[in-house]
Amino acid sequence: MQRRGEARRVEELNYGKAPVRLCAGRLDSDEVAEEPPGLRRPGRGREGALANRLAHPAWAAEPNPAHLALARLARSTISTQVITQNIDGLHQRAGTPPGRVIELHGTISGVVCTGCGDRTAMTDALARVRAGEDDPPCTRCGGILKSATIMFGEALEPAVFKRAAAAAAGCDLMLAVGSTLIVEPAASLCAIAAEAGAALVIVNRDPTPYDTAATAIIRDPIGVAVPRIASQLLAASRV
Repeated sequence: MQRRGEARRVEELNYGKAPVRLCAGRLDSDEVAEEPPGLRRPGRGREGALANRLAHPAWAAEPNPAHLALARLARSTISTQVITQNIDGLHQRAGTPPGRVIELHGTISGVVCTGCGDRTAMTDALARVRAGEDDPPCTRCGGILKSATIMFGEALEPAVFKRAAAAAAGCDLMLAVGSTLIVEPAASLCAIAAEAGAALVIVNRDPTPYDTAATAIIRDPIGVAVPRIASQLLAASRV
C-alpha cells in the first residue's frame, strides 16, 4: 500500500500477480431504502402493494458491461465476492454465481412474510396478483407479504453484513464501483478492506470520502473501466 493521498490510475499499478481474493462492490445506489409497499402505514392502505411490483423497472433491466466483466472474474480462478446494494439481481443474470453475490439490501426476486418470516419467490406472488388477488397473503400464516428488500427504517440483516465485512477484511483487492461511498454502513467496507491491507481501487466519476485511502482512483465510465480492469486481472492470473 502506498501512502494515503498518493492514488494512481490502475494502469500505473504493478500487480505482479492477480489478487487471490477479490472483493468488488457497488456500495450505494438509487435503490436503497425503498418505500415500504408491504407494510400498512397510518392513513394509507395496501391496495395494490404487490401489484406495483408488476411494473418494477428491474424486470426490464439488462446487465451492462461492468456486470458482465465482474461475472468473468467471478467465474475465473480469482476468488471473487461481489457486494451490492442493488436489488435487481443483474449480477446473477450476468453470470456471477449466486453464492458469490452478497446483496446488502436484499432482492426484488423474493418476498418475505412480515409475520412468520417465510420466504418465497416474487414470481409466485405476482402470479397470484395476475390471477386476481390484489394483496395475496402468506400461504403459511396469512400474514402480510413484502418484497425481500430493505425498506425505510429497516436495518441491514446482521448475517449479511457480517459476510460482507468478512469478504472485505479477507480480500487482496477491493474494487468500489460507481459509488459515492456516502451510504453507511456499506461504505465502511472500504475502510475495512484498506485497514486489513488490501489495495482499494475506486471507480467513480466524482470524488468520494474514501479517495485518500485509495491505491488507485479511476474517473473513466464504469462500462469502460471495469471491463479493462477485469481483463488486466485475468491476464495477470495467467502469468
